[in-house]
Amino acid sequence: MYIQLNGQVIYYEKSGEGSPVILVHGNGETHATFDVLIPELSKKHTVYALDSRGHGKSATVSEYHYADMAEDVVAFVQALDLVKPAFYGFSDGGIIGLIAASKYPTLFSALAISGANLTPAGCKLSERLLDHLRYMKTKNPLIKLMMKEPNITKAELSKITIPTLILAGSKDLIKKSETKRIASGIPDATLKILPGEDHFSYVVKSPKLFPLLDDFFSAHCY
Repeated sequence: MYIQLNGQVIYYEKSGEGSPVILVHGNGETHATFDVLIPELSKKHTVYALDSRGHGKSATVSEYHYADMAEDVVAFVQALDLVKPAFYGFSDGGIIGLIAASKYPTLFSALAISGANLTPAGCKLSERLLDHLRYMKTKNPLIKLMMKEPNITKAELSKITIPTLILAGSKDLIKKSETKRIASGIPDATLKILPGEDHFSYVVKSPKLFPLLDDFFSAHCY
């Protein structure tokens, strides 16, 4: 389905019945990232899986900013009159969730993120160097986004007061110290570092993600 938000055409898929849950994928991906997760979540929840602006079936854009993507999510909630949806975001989707939950503390009932960072320096050096090489070759604005943003402050994190679950793999491309910094900056956040997992292994088309989210959403969704 398509919806126009903030001057952008955003594509999303809706499935299931129950309390609302919004899913947002990572950089350069689509809602298909969650093809394994969605059928399971849909047994208990109404799941809204979005293609972020400039991704998948959503309209293309010339430049990207996480704040704009966060405002798209806010506008989506408002346009569909969703009452206290829960939110899960992977990688860039997690960044979007942090920004939205910080700026609009009462928007979500619960927030779950995985593989998110507060600044570009939160990624391991090897990944940052690889992004630099990729950008020099392709001039891809999505890579430029990751090189310049996000810039989420400790003060902004402290405004997130809803139940929050922070996930990352022990072999993640995000520094473990960065993941811990996010968790310590959000009051009463729950942190889980998953042994043996990398940035993508437990998320992308993986059955491992559902059990991690199931209990959390069941406890905190309205």
